[in-house]
Amino acid sequence: MSFIKVDPTSDFSYHNLPYGIFSTPDNPKRRIGVAIGDQILDLSVIKSLFQGPVISKHKDVFDQPTLNAFMALGYEAWREARRTLQVLLSANESTLRDDVSLRSRAFVHQSAATMHLPADIGDYTDFYSSRDHATNVGIMFRGKENALMPNWLRLPVGYHGRASSVIVSGTPIRRPSGQTRPDQTKPPVFGPSKQLDIELEMAFFVGGGNQQGEPIPIQKAHEHIFGMVLMNDWSARDIQSWEYVPLGPFLGKNFGTTISPWVVPMEALLPFAEPNPVQDPEPLPYLQHTDAYTFNINLFVSLKGQDMAESATICRSNFKYMYWTMKQQLAHHTVNGCNIRPGDLLASGTISGPDPESFGSMLELSWRGSKSIDLGGGETRTFLKDGDEVTITGYCQGDGYRVGFGPCMGTILPAVKH
Repeated sequence: MSFIKVDPTSDFSYHNLPYGIFSTPDNPKRRIGVAIGDQILDLSVIKSLFQGPVISKHKDVFDQPTLNAFMALGYEAWREARRTLQVLLSANESTLRDDVSLRSRAFVHQSAATMHLPADIGDYTDFYSSRDHATNVGIMFRGKENALMPNWLRLPVGYHGRASSVIVSGTPIRRPSGQTRPDQTKPPVFGPSKQLDIELEMAFFVGGGNQQGEPIPIQKAHEHIFGMVLMNDWSARDIQSWEYVPLGPFLGKNFGTTISPWVVPMEALLPFAEPNPVQDPEPLPYLQHTDAYTFNINLFVSLKGQDMAESATICRSNFKYMYWTMKQQLAHHTVNGCNIRPGDLLASGTISGPDPESFGSMLELSWRGSKSIDLGGGETRTFLKDGDEVTITGYCQGDGYRVGFGPCMGTILPAVKH
């Protein structure tokens, strides 16, 4: 469907067209690109080709070093831009296809590009919206009878994270140090975390926005959801378990959160929408919606230790296991009048499914360290070691094509010596 040849197993099919921020050695300026196959289309080069009624008045958004200004234009602008890109990249359109000079300037091979954070993230919120994950963790710490807290089935539980430490895939993660209390009969101790963990998550970027005091109704929530990325919300479980009562996550979470660089637009994901989960008890009216906004996104986590020849897959999950939808998360986030801004990042929380192989954290996979995770070749883990490389991947599978996200990867560095 495009004049750019795309392998059927590529994440970046013509049906995808995700946005990202990249630079190259010969042009260090950060700019907006769209991925297709193994290429990046530089939108700053072809901005004059956007002739639609909205974008034609705001072509300067494609000269910006982040996606914030583009996201701020709103829902109709995003749809218009996507339609233009689909035309320009189609096999039957000659504008780019036959202009050798323009193509040489407009396309960059992905291997020659450096990817950057796609947005200036003003605020970051992390939800806790997987019932299987919340149940597993609840059983570990409170027992089966009290696995879910009384509010969990009534609202999308969340907390405000740390935007400054959200980093792009490929950036190393330094093992955090902090207070832990390994022996409950003794005072706490200080030192590097011994229970460093992953969290398989996805997140969405907010576009548009709302005025403070004016909630976003759930019927309009999709108009404020720009697109999605993969996320690894690294967690120091031993630091977290000592500090989190009564105010929740702090140092055990804020040292680093990795996201994939390509933002997949919601329009590319809509063909993979599935019926929303049955919610019982029925949510309050402001959280109710009937349109399908649960997505069939295959998710994988692999781990490669320093002494391993190849990585081992430790988790196979799916975004469709989420209990609360993104529309519900956004409606709840703003129902009190909280204002959100373009570039804000809202995360799903750990994504776990009903089967052990679909558990999205090592806390669950090792069941709080009580059993080993087999990596093959004699390698095992309960939690992460220094030098471990963790990669999250994900894609929707179409008929002969994929809509994927590219890798979300990070390697653990030793703790700073204190």
